Amino acid sequence: MISFTGLFPEFSYGLQASADVLDLTGMQIRWFDHWLKGLSNGVEQEKTVYLFVMGKNLWREEEDWPLPDTDFRSLYLHSQGHANCLTGDGWLSASSPGEEPEDVYIYDPHDPVPTVGGATLLPNSVAIANVGPRDQSLIEARADVLCYTTAPLEKPMEVTGPIELVLFVASSALDTDFTGKLVDVFPDGRAALLTDGILRARYRESFVLPELLEPNRVYQLRLDLGATANVFLPGHRICLEVSSSNFPCFDRNTNTGGAIAEVGEASLIAATNRVFHDQRYPSYRLCCKK
Repeated sequence: MISFTGLFPEFSYGLQASADVLDLTGMQIRWFDHWLKGLSNGVEQEKTVYLFVMGKNLWREEEDWPLPDTDFRSLYLHSQGHANCLTGDGWLSASSPGEEPEDVYIYDPHDPVPTVGGATLLPNSVAIANVGPRDQSLIEARADVLCYTTAPLEKPMEVTGPIELVLFVASSALDTDFTGKLVDVFPDGRAALLTDGILRARYRESFVLPELLEPNRVYQLRLDLGATANVFLPGHRICLEVSSSNFPCFDRNTNTGGAIAEVGEASLIAATNRVFHDQRYPSYRLCCKK
């Protein structure tokens, strides 16, 4: 079992996040005792969902998952063609896109976007220090990371549930990856990673029957970004990062279309990747709001 303290290098979620407040190990043991050993300990009468809501920094009981009163909303990607890095012109809003140019970046597997935070459970103390809601500011300074950010919020907004990213993309390569990160941007500029995901383009339709890309053809991809429970507080901004690597959490795509494990370092090639967001190809993030 993992003991969660709620303390991370750049962020703290307060005393309520401590495992001492909610005995997670004890809850798991009681659940196994009932369902595996047949003990009558009242587990079946308890709420089925316990979640920690970041922002408010408290535990909450719920009846089901996704939450029965979830309101699924879409936030659309926008830019004038220069969403590269945090200082670019990318933004997120509930308004559908108009005639907007696509965003373009070069994904070079020789220089992948490094893993900073996330659900990366690795066995040594150095790696453990690199998990959870790490600050993404340095990642957002890269030209191969597209950043789409809302205006500062005027009132709290809770996002609790599974997050999906729908992208319309094209690549110069036969195969490449696309990644997405949901980030809470604080008023002081710190950018807390909440949840992320990745999709290898060859598996866009099936993990059993992969299909390579036709270079420069537009495809629709659906990325599972996992789930979160976070209240974006007033003055905070919602940010979505899009790129093509998150290494070493995920293996680099060689962009060759070959078997990843069989392609040598000298054979890696760079890919020109495009993300579209216009009336015909409205890329968006599905926002699960309670």
